[in-house]
Amino acid sequence: MNFDNESELKNGNIQIDETAAKKEKKRKLKAEIIDWVKTIFFYCVIPVAIFECFFFVANVPTGSMETTVPTGSQVITTRCFNKDNVERGDVVVFYSEELDMVLLKRCIGLPGDAVEFDGEGNTYINGEYYDESYVSSYSDFEGSFEVPEGCYFFCGDNRRSSFDARFWDDPYIEKENVKGIARFIVFPFGSFGLVD
Repeated sequence: MNFDNESELKNGNIQIDETAAKKEKKRKLKAEIIDWVKTIFFYCVIPVAIFECFFFVANVPTGSMETTVPTGSQVITTRCFNKDNVERGDVVVFYSEELDMVLLKRCIGLPGDAVEFDGEGNTYINGEYYDESYVSSYSDFEGSFEVPEGCYFFCGDNRRSSFDARFWDDPYIEKENVKGIARFIVFPFGSFGLVD
């Protein structure tokens, strides 16, 4: 009788040990899954969320910014939260209501500026010659513009082949339509680097 009790006790211990082992295995699996979820969250979700909040990728389908930004480029752009921070010479991504599309051009005129093109490829800002070493082709366009307060004036670096503010019915882009400032070309790889 004692032998049977001992046998039952041993079998009971085996069952208890197996149950404890299963529980421990489940606990370890759960802990491992939680670790994986945390890792994915901290190394994937948070960086993507931060990127989406502060940056975006702009695609450049035309050659209007050659050779600064080649045709077909993908450009990392910082979102512009304070639209007053745009400076003359910045390469800016903005929305054109007239064309109903997002464009990437260089800021030539700030609010209140007088911008003049003399027909010989020279640009004057507020009556003073403005050196544009980034311009890759010159145009014989002649005309002058008064940039209203709260607006910017944008042109392409490839002046001969750029359909920009010089030719629009409304050449001025309101600050609220500024999306961001182009910073870094990530594609094509041959042009990888900072946007100057």
